[in-house]
Amino acid sequence: MQQPAKAEWQGRKDAMQIFDLILENLKSGEIKTLGHLTQKNFFGPVQTIIPWATNLFTEQLIQKIEEKYACDFWGFWMMGGMSGGGMGFMFNPGVKKKAQADIRKIMVGLKDELKDSVPFAMEPVVYDFEINEKGSYCELLEDEKALMPGGYYSIITPALLKKESHELTRVQRTELEELSYIARGDANYSGLLSSLFDIILPQKVLQNDGKENLQNLLKQYGFDPVQHEQIRSDLKNGRIGLAQNNLSINTQITDVKEGSVTDISGINNGLFNNTGITALEKGEAAVVSFAGGIGSRWTKGAGVVKALNPFCKFDRKHRSFIEIHLAKSNKTAEAYDKKIQHVFTTSYLTHNPIEHKLMLNRNYNYPGGLYLSQGKFIGLRMIPMKRDLRYLWEELPQQILDEQAQKVRQSLRAALFNWVENMGQGSDYVDNLAHQCLHPVGHWYEIPNMFINGTLLKMLEENPGLKYLMSHNIDTLGANLDPAILGFHILKNKTLTMEVITKRIDDRGGGLAMVNGNLRLVEGLALPREEIEFDLSYYNTLTSWINIDKLLEVFSLSRNDLANEKLVLESVRNMAAKMPTYITIKDVKKRWGKGQEDIFPVAQFEKLWGDMTALPFIDCQYLSVPRLRGQQLKEPAQLDGWLRDGSADYIKSICKFI
Repeated sequence: MQQPAKAEWQGRKDAMQIFDLILENLKSGEIKTLGHLTQKNFFGPVQTIIPWATNLFTEQLIQKIEEKYACDFWGFWMMGGMSGGGMGFMFNPGVKKKAQADIRKIMVGLKDELKDSVPFAMEPVVYDFEINEKGSYCELLEDEKALMPGGYYSIITPALLKKESHELTRVQRTELEELSYIARGDANYSGLLSSLFDIILPQKVLQNDGKENLQNLLKQYGFDPVQHEQIRSDLKNGRIGLAQNNLSINTQITDVKEGSVTDISGINNGLFNNTGITALEKGEAAVVSFAGGIGSRWTKGAGVVKALNPFCKFDRKHRSFIEIHLAKSNKTAEAYDKKIQHVFTTSYLTHNPIEHKLMLNRNYNYPGGLYLSQGKFIGLRMIPMKRDLRYLWEELPQQILDEQAQKVRQSLRAALFNWVENMGQGSDYVDNLAHQCLHPVGHWYEIPNMFINGTLLKMLEENPGLKYLMSHNIDTLGANLDPAILGFHILKNKTLTMEVITKRIDDRGGGLAMVNGNLRLVEGLALPREEIEFDLSYYNTLTSWINIDKLLEVFSLSRNDLANEKLVLESVRNMAAKMPTYITIKDVKKRWGKGQEDIFPVAQFEKLWGDMTALPFIDCQYLSVPRLRGQQLKEPAQLDGWLRDGSADYIKSICKFI
């Protein structure tokens, strides 16, 4: 039996013992002891069996209440399936009223502190339950008093008013007549008529966030009008689009040939390892962690910053992705007695929250150079082309609804086609809140951003011996400065060394393939047929080893050119034009106020780092690494397996938290 199963089994035994004690104390009325037992069960057996039953918000809340109330706090009681969904706190009855007010203040304060890193479904509330001595009862209302509360009518009346008079039942007409009469004089219904008008009529909400503010944001976040116009031209002329995302149906895409990929087991020899160790001791390598995304899959659309999410406990403390990556670099630095430069690339969505969190935590006491590379490219969404909507709705697989629902969907799509026609295909989408008109432009820009915003120049000025970068996604937790891989990259003298892992059925999004006889990483967006992906042996981890000088040469730059902002921007723009551009359709909400909203499809583009391997003038090589090193955490559903298959233990072994 595996060790985790033994721990869980012991946890169940402990829970049964605690349960027996809980029953005894319930019978004897020892509530203070009962509270101690329920809290012991939560921090012991419950978390042993289900580690995700707790989170940082809940544990900080318990800690603050313990500190504030000491002996008057009798214990925590998890009431729901997961902490946060329903919690109970037991207090000395003498402090109950004060504790109710304090708990809410503490919860709201914690929510404000954690709003960028932990998803909250609602504002925290404290429920005050009382026993209803009457049970269920009712009153009989007659004549003009026979009306429902005003809140009821604010919900059902707008739908009734949209009907023709002859469509209303006699009861509905009578009720509306009585409501109209009584709403003018009864204080209980004051304001009902004006609130109905607010609900029925659209509300203008863009007064303080219109085009002027949008232009300010575009300038602030690095909008490139030249690139935008080129992409718009390509979109309108059909050179790019949803259908054009795919490689040609005639493209030959096959699995890699034997010997095309080097296995990591073949490089763990003295030469590669010693070369890497020497480079690390000289400070020749740095880490770049991509942290520009908000991880919508990770938080089910909550929009918090994934890099800051405290998702797992290490050393009895909840740790975020950023803390783990800094702990890995810290352990490497100690092993080779050389401080490691570490970069987190950010976007307009993540820069301020990450900067604020690092400042509050004093960079988690990281001793090396820590840099935030702020994104300098932003996209402006566009009205989609009708041909792209047809491709999305008519060519791609669709769920067939029942007859009436299908008619409603077809009617809605016809209306959206008219909207596209009226707004102008390919025109800028600006008729919404400013942030709803912007979009990130893909992780290809993460490394070029370091050229433009001066991060790489600053790193080279502080460490002229820097020669190599290891870049990776924020959710690739196992990637670190492995000396053997670094030595392999150095001795092979390639521009890029790309890490891949053997593919599993749930690894989606493309992989390593032979495309018309050329070895390259191919994105899932580019595959002409979905089933091709199942034939590929290797999955792209997006972990790259970069020779700085050779990459600068690809961009027609040198170290000395990095101080020339105009030249750097032009070089990046020219390189971006050589990269594939993917068009995607996103649904964007436009809120009118009072609960009314519309959803419109908009077009946006992205460029992806893996496509660098498709450019013939860039020399690349591929290294197969263990899954423990290369797997990515995309969804919380992966965490159970990640914790139990040894992955979490592996991550802990390569970290040193400060």
